[in-house]
Amino acid sequence: MNECVEAKKAKKSKSLTGDDDRTPCKMQTSDIVKSDSDGNHVQQSTGVAAETSHKKEKSVLQAKLTKLAIQIGYAGSTIAVLTVIILVIQFCIKTFVIEEKPWKNTYANNLVKHLIIGVTVLVVAVPEGLPLAVTLSLAYSVKKMMKDNNLVRHLDACETMGNATAICSDKTGTLTTNRMTVVQSYICEKLCKVLPTLNDIPSHVGTLIAQGISVNSAYTSNILPGQNPGDLPTQVGNKTECALLGFVQGLGVKYQTIRDEITEDKFTRVYTFNSVRKSMGTVIPRPNGGFRLYSKGASEIILKKCAFIYGHDGVLEKFTRDMQERLIREVIEPMACDGLRTICIAYRDFVPSKAAVNEVHIENDPNFDDEENIISNLTCLCVVGIEDPVRPEVPDAIRKCQRAGITVRMVTGDNINTARSIASKCGILKPNEDFLILEGKEFNRRIRDSNGDIQQHLIDKVWPKLRVLARSSPTDKYNLVKGIIDSTVSENREVVAVTGDGTNDGPALKKADVGFAMGIAGTDVAKEASDIILTDDNFSSIVKAVLWGRNVYDSIAKFLQFQLTVNVVAVIVAFIGACAVQDSPLKAVQMLWVNLIMDTLASLALATELPTPDLLLRKPYGRTKPLISRTMMKNILGQAFYQLIIIFGLLFIGDWLLDIESGRGQELGAGPTEHFTIIFNTFVMMTLFNEINARKIHGQRNVVEGLFTNPIFYTIWIFTMISQVIIIQYGKMAFSTKALSIDQWLWCIFFGIGTLVWGQVVTSVPTRKLPKILS
Repeated sequence: MNECVEAKKAKKSKSLTGDDDRTPCKMQTSDIVKSDSDGNHVQQSTGVAAETSHKKEKSVLQAKLTKLAIQIGYAGSTIAVLTVIILVIQFCIKTFVIEEKPWKNTYANNLVKHLIIGVTVLVVAVPEGLPLAVTLSLAYSVKKMMKDNNLVRHLDACETMGNATAICSDKTGTLTTNRMTVVQSYICEKLCKVLPTLNDIPSHVGTLIAQGISVNSAYTSNILPGQNPGDLPTQVGNKTECALLGFVQGLGVKYQTIRDEITEDKFTRVYTFNSVRKSMGTVIPRPNGGFRLYSKGASEIILKKCAFIYGHDGVLEKFTRDMQERLIREVIEPMACDGLRTICIAYRDFVPSKAAVNEVHIENDPNFDDEENIISNLTCLCVVGIEDPVRPEVPDAIRKCQRAGITVRMVTGDNINTARSIASKCGILKPNEDFLILEGKEFNRRIRDSNGDIQQHLIDKVWPKLRVLARSSPTDKYNLVKGIIDSTVSENREVVAVTGDGTNDGPALKKADVGFAMGIAGTDVAKEASDIILTDDNFSSIVKAVLWGRNVYDSIAKFLQFQLTVNVVAVIVAFIGACAVQDSPLKAVQMLWVNLIMDTLASLALATELPTPDLLLRKPYGRTKPLISRTMMKNILGQAFYQLIIIFGLLFIGDWLLDIESGRGQELGAGPTEHFTIIFNTFVMMTLFNEINARKIHGQRNVVEGLFTNPIFYTIWIFTMISQVIIIQYGKMAFSTKALSIDQWLWCIFFGIGTLVWGQVVTSVPTRKLPKILS
């Protein structure tokens, strides 16, 4: 009775019949399948939870941003301190040495003013808006990715995906539609490429096939009629089992009627599917006493355990080794080469009375714990070929990945011929390309030494050319992912993405730089170990994740290009202003307004740029490539040069050119001047127009392309412009500004628009001729 209860509990869980990359193997969560040196799978209590608990290192972007922020912080702090020291020394020399004045308490105001300028330089120099820009960009991308069927669990996974160089993908449901149907069958030595009916095969064989499939499948697997007339039937539960149940219906038999007669509480024993067995077995009582075992699973596995087969007209025959080889050669391999998954259905009877040649005579109940002896000497009923068509959008998605510098590998539990066929249809395998297709057993043989230990240098000889890993266990997938990540083959460590849906895929998902779990077919363990969940189980959604990931990286780079230009200009103006005129042309409150423009508002504007298809036309950045590229450095220094020339020109001869009173040499407490207001306004205008330039970081000339596709950007730009007008015209003492005339405004706007024209000049400078120190 206990065995029946255990069997019933086991039966309620999902089962699988041929591909261990679809659902978890049915073992305890604390068990994981390991491979020995011969590639044989042995079960050890290693603990999936333990192997998925390790923390990942910082993402590529985080590491680069941390390094850059530290460098900028040191530089900003140094210049701020130097600015204060120079201002204080100049004041002291002028007041106490040259003018020989005694100390007055009012002089403390001058020292505080100098300290405020230094603090302001530090505030402007340090990119405190950088974390905000990163968070905004990631949050915005994550929200948009939901519409592309990517549920992001960890924010940094989004940008990491932009640097992916390798994807190890499942086959079933990810590259294929996961809507399976039986399209070929081999019954009684007759190969049918159309579905037979019960009249086409001997009745006793047909009855056994129908009962064997109906009973030896999870009762949660069902085929339901479509909701609307003309709709295809809905497959509920395991898709492979649904295909077999559809085959039973095609024979003209109602599988539910059989299930109603043989309910789960009548099961004697259930051998659930896992990646070790690659098969499933169910033991039920026979009507006349004894037991019947039904088994189904990977055809080459089940056929090795068969000793009998039904030949022509349903005559029972001995299943010799020659017959097995012929069946594999003439039936199974051609099916597999057509991309079909082959499943074998078999049975065995245990009877208390006189036994037939393919039956086992028993006096007492068999020892069902002795699985090896129980599931042996089977009688083969049929072999079916199940088609799982490639998703129509997958070949194009894989081409995009390959064009983007990403290598796609298929890791599947299917037959090697089936895997090769599907990989060719998807475009993973290209004609005239030097690649490897391995089974799990051969893969293990190649990566282990004579002691059975995995060696990195042996893996490095395999993975660069490996494109398909067939008949693999979840541990093979983990070893492959770990081997690629830890590789010493390339200078830049590979960034690996992995898809998985089973419990035992957890370690590989966790080890990968980005783990994708299947939202439909995935288990809770796989989803917990993943970084992103594909809500549609579709490979093309991974390509969209790559697109958004690269967009995040570029958005941060755009913001940096814009902010560092402002940083360089503001800091140099404050520093040289302190040295030349004992004051900063940009007042503290004005620099804080500029800081607000370049930090909060600019981060929101530039971090919400939509991705463009050309993001997939370049190679991944990699782990060691600088965050600030040569092109970006050229733009930063080029724009800074233009802005500094304009600002210092206005500072030293602007009063003469514009015929206004000079603002240089003003005493402490003196009111705002037109001279310094024009300098401040010109600087903001140049910053605003340079924000348009900053939208392009790869040397594109058309900087306004796609400008009006981002309403957030142009809304913030217009808001900033209006705010600047209000500050200039009505800011007065609060912002140290004086209202400007129309002519003066036009001059400021003219210099601002000049950044767009100058940007075209900077773009024309060949990047490759820049000094290497800029890279």
